[in-house]
Amino acid sequence: MARMKIIVGSTNPIKIEAARLIFQQVNSHAVISGIEVDSGVSHQPWGDEETRTGAVNRAKAAILNGADYGVGFEGGVINTEYGLMTCAWCAVVDVQDTVGIGGGVNVQLPPQVAKALHSGGELGPAMDALTGDHNTKQGPGAVGILTSGLSDRQTAYQHMLALALAAFRRPDLYR
Repeated sequence: MARMKIIVGSTNPIKIEAARLIFQQVNSHAVISGIEVDSGVSHQPWGDEETRTGAVNRAKAAILNGADYGVGFEGGVINTEYGLMTCAWCAVVDVQDTVGIGGGVNVQLPPQVAKALHSGGELGPAMDALTGDHNTKQGPGAVGILTSGLSDRQTAYQHMLALALAAFRRPDLYR
């Protein structure tokens, strides 16, 4: 099997590890790395559309660095009738500019976190303040903290990436 090069549009080790675990199921010779890129959206995306745009922008920026596939993960928040919730999207882009999208990870945010975000804050620092921990977004993330470990950020990102790969795994159904 030919070696496959995947670049994640982030240096966050949680995102890179999620990509490694999924892509090594696709190709055991996959080489995964991360690079810091600009998402082209606000630091705290609001709504599915802005968050999805950030994921696509990250994937398209990552592939420009000589990869077979660029991967972008972006987390955001959405207003719902049940309060503020997380949202997250993953985009995968190949050298033919095929784009695959997968999303999910909606969890209600506690009132004090929602208040911080409505006041212009970002989810990572708001979760750090909630827990007293540092850099939780490179650990369990809001998902892991709020579910007391029943899920975590990396598992959620793995799931979204698997969904984003549908267009590549079943091209007969998408082209």
